[in-house]
Amino acid sequence: MRDYWLSKMLFDLQDPSAATEYRADRKAVMDRYPMTSEVRAAVEADDVAYLSHLVNPYLLRFYFFIAGMSDAEFVKRIRVAHVDPKGGAAHG
Repeated sequence: MRDYWLSKMLFDLQDPSAATEYRADRKAVMDRYPMTSEVRAAVEADDVAYLSHLVNPYLLRFYFFIAGMSDAEFVKRIRVAHVDPKGGAAHG
């Protein structure tokens, strides 16, 4: 299930001025979006695995880029998030 407010925030952060403001004061920007405490905690913890199930993957990748995570680190975390415990990639 997608999370509207998380998606909205990540979409809005595509604007360069919004991204700059976010990097300067994440809390102030997040306060504008009525996200659940669980989603907000996942954003604050840079929890790629949790967030990957709630938002479009392109928005998520862009978000972590503007938040300062290297692309290599993002790819590593997203791969771990989508590994089936039986050894294969999880789909769906």
